[in-house]
Amino acid sequence: MKRYWSRLLALVLVVCIGLMGCAAPEGTIGLTGNYSQDTLTVIESLRGALQAPDNTPEQVAAQAQARKLISDFSARYRRDTSLVKLPSFTTMQTALNSLAGHYSSYPNRPVPAKLKARLETEFKQAELSINRGA
Repeated sequence: MKRYWSRLLALVLVVCIGLMGCAAPEGTIGLTGNYSQDTLTVIESLRGALQAPDNTPEQVAAQAQARKLISDFSARYRRDTSLVKLPSFTTMQTALNSLAGHYSSYPNRPVPAKLKARLETEFKQAELSINRGA
């Protein structure tokens, strides 16, 4: 009987750990696999991160989430050959690379106004391309 209970407990633990590992952490934005929707979601999230007040805990959390989102988006769509030729994808990659470069090189400094303006322009271009279907 003792052997039965230990195996049952082991099975329950494996199932619990497996289900918890598959769940997305609370407060994160997951990518759906729909390129158009994911691009618009990433743009909105990054805009929020760029508008966070400087030198606050909110900015640190927004920057960490933005870095993860940039990494997830790039990892998911970079190798998709059907997307590489789309203007929205190339514009989005340019914006993501610029922001990721700033976060890597200057993690403790706020994003400069000039970079914010350029990112906003690129985000608008990507949104227009997505809405046109390109």
